[in-house]
Amino acid sequence: MPIAIAGSIATDHLMTFSGKFSDSLVVDQLDKISVSFLAHKLEIRRGGVAANIAFGMGNLGQRPVLLGAVGKDFTDYRSWLERHGVDCGAVLVSETQHTARFVCTTDDEMAQIATFYAGAMSEAREIEIGPVHDRVGGLDLVLVGPDDPEAMRRHTAECRSRGIPFVADPSQQLAFAEGEAIRDLVDGAEYLITNEYEAHLTAQKTGWSDEEIESRVTYRVTTLGKDGVRITGKDLPEPIVVHAAREVSRADPTGVGDAFRAGFLTGVVEGLPLRESAELGSTLATYVIETVGTQEYELGTESFLARLAEAYGRESADLIAAHVRLPRP
Repeated sequence: MPIAIAGSIATDHLMTFSGKFSDSLVVDQLDKISVSFLAHKLEIRRGGVAANIAFGMGNLGQRPVLLGAVGKDFTDYRSWLERHGVDCGAVLVSETQHTARFVCTTDDEMAQIATFYAGAMSEAREIEIGPVHDRVGGLDLVLVGPDDPEAMRRHTAECRSRGIPFVADPSQQLAFAEGEAIRDLVDGAEYLITNEYEAHLTAQKTGWSDEEIESRVTYRVTTLGKDGVRITGKDLPEPIVVHAAREVSRADPTGVGDAFRAGFLTGVVEGLPLRESAELGSTLATYVIETVGTQEYELGTESFLARLAEAYGRESADLIAAHVRLPRP
């Protein structure tokens, strides 16, 4: 089942701050905010939502097609992704701009303050899905993730016109998009994936009730942080709720949602039931929170399946094992 992952490709600059941001914020003075936090650690890592999702799927034995725009500085990053099973043949290389940058500081409470520089991402609107669809023998699903807003709109429209099912994953762009744009990105999606805050933001900006949103998509997937994930859908008699898998340690939360999507979509394209797909996504997410960087984890078949079995039972782990091809012993 060929799947394309469209969205941001970036380099992450991840810093850690020993303390709590909240100790330096005065609520009634936020309109005059001018604060600085002394970070004690800097990690420079590969990132970007689409690249993170594609990397995760590649590690689970898939061959996702990455759609996004980068700068000429992408050479090493491309090699890394291709070595981990990602098809980078549709990545557009800008002649003038650098690959996007994500700069994020995390405090001791795992709260984050971040800035994103789009750079070459603004050229993603020039990417056409049609040639990719033809090259791979047909796309069965396209995830439209946070990207250049015009690129997101065009990708969604092209999926509709070509009859390709799509996943609406507007994520960080919800904060900047107007209601009409969000409605256009969501309406008709096979899957709508957001976290709980983004779910409320979607309802607020579109003016649609939760019931109306759910009537306009086939499945709605809402991640709930430490409380797991909830899936609702037109053909589901009741919501599917999956608790979060237990992580061994907590290093950095950046990219946890991307890893969930990678695991969940792997389950979907492999024909797993929605519950087991969410369990696969939740298990992969634990590996990301245990490492600094969104693509620094390594998976082993036995340990991964053992973690699955511990969280969700042996029967679920055995079912998932029949559909996941882990590259390492």
